[in-house]
Amino acid sequence: MNILADGAGATWGIAALATSGVNPRPWRLPEAVWAVLGAVALVGLGLLPWPDALNGVLKGSDVYLFLIGMMLLAELARREGLFDWLAALALDHARGSPYRLFTLIYIVGTLVTIFLSNDATAVVLTPAVYAAARAAGAEPLPYLFVCAFIANAASFVLPISNPANLVVFGTHMPPLLAWLKLFALPSVVAIGVTYVSLRLSLRTALQREVLVTKVDTPKLSGTGQIALAGIGVMATVLLACSVLGLQLGLPTFVCGVVAGLAILGVGRQSPWPVLKEISWGVLPLVAGLFVLVEALGHTGVTAAIRSLLNDTLTVSSTGATWGTGLLLAFACNLMNNLPVGLIAGSVMAADHVPLQIAAAALIGVDLGPNLSITGSLATILWLAALRREGQDIGAWPFLRLGAVVMVPALL
Repeated sequence: MNILADGAGATWGIAALATSGVNPRPWRLPEAVWAVLGAVALVGLGLLPWPDALNGVLKGSDVYLFLIGMMLLAELARREGLFDWLAALALDHARGSPYRLFTLIYIVGTLVTIFLSNDATAVVLTPAVYAAARAAGAEPLPYLFVCAFIANAASFVLPISNPANLVVFGTHMPPLLAWLKLFALPSVVAIGVTYVSLRLSLRTALQREVLVTKVDTPKLSGTGQIALAGIGVMATVLLACSVLGLQLGLPTFVCGVVAGLAILGVGRQSPWPVLKEISWGVLPLVAGLFVLVEALGHTGVTAAIRSLLNDTLTVSSTGATWGTGLLLAFACNLMNNLPVGLIAGSVMAADHVPLQIAAAALIGVDLGPNLSITGSLATILWLAALRREGQDIGAWPFLRLGAVVMVPALL
């Protein structure tokens, strides 16, 4: 038995410690610190050869490119006043009603998630919602919760709605029409149930709100219009990539860089202030998670899950479907949905499991993270966006709300 097999217990222990550090952030250290420390410990103790660790990091290349392009365009849009302009439009249509503003944000969040991905909802929409709430003289948090929950609830409408979709299905991605046939109805249910649960849960906070009805709509600058056009182009490109079955990272990166060069060129601005404001810490976080998954793969976890799934399928396909969806949904809140999706994807690819099981796995990976504050990469990005605006929320308040919102939607 080699050292990797002998060290399976140590590998799982380090992964558990790293993940538990990501969730509550002891000593207020950034989430990335714990993921990176876990990855370094695995290599340093000889539990994972460094070439394999590097291979794990490189597996996340498409995700890194996707995030860089999205965060770059979002930061440029924020600096050029696009979010302030959108906030004024939202308040104008809300006409003083907190419930109407809540619903409007939910609809926009659904559309952004569907056509730009759940990470875009966290990165792009959250600052706009914060600006709208502040302009209305309202407490931002009830409206910001919409961004977090719809980012996951609407994330399996299309393949591009969540990068985790590409991870779970990999090369076995269904064509777009087959995808819609499979996931359209579950998506409608998830979106509708999440809306009802979230609105009922936040009704007391919304009842206390008295919104400003008249706000001055700022004029959108030329560079702001370029940012808006860049977001539209990016959505179109990502949808085309989804139809063609192409990876999303490089197109997103190119769209973000081209839009950025256009904005900076027209405005004759230096790129350094923009680059300094981007939440770069999310990249080592993702890289660390990929390394942790690579190490867990060496312990035989994929083979064990595959064997368990096969045994369950021989007894009951319905039981296997429910068990897969529920198990992965709650596992995401212990490990984050990105590593769970990677493990699930390797199992699905290895065995060519029934499409019903793969679909249940994807719904668990996409919707399950609505339970906890670090269940998905999108929620972590949302949390980073909140902190930039001076907002913060602890793990326990989110968990209390998530239990009410996620569980009925998942079931």
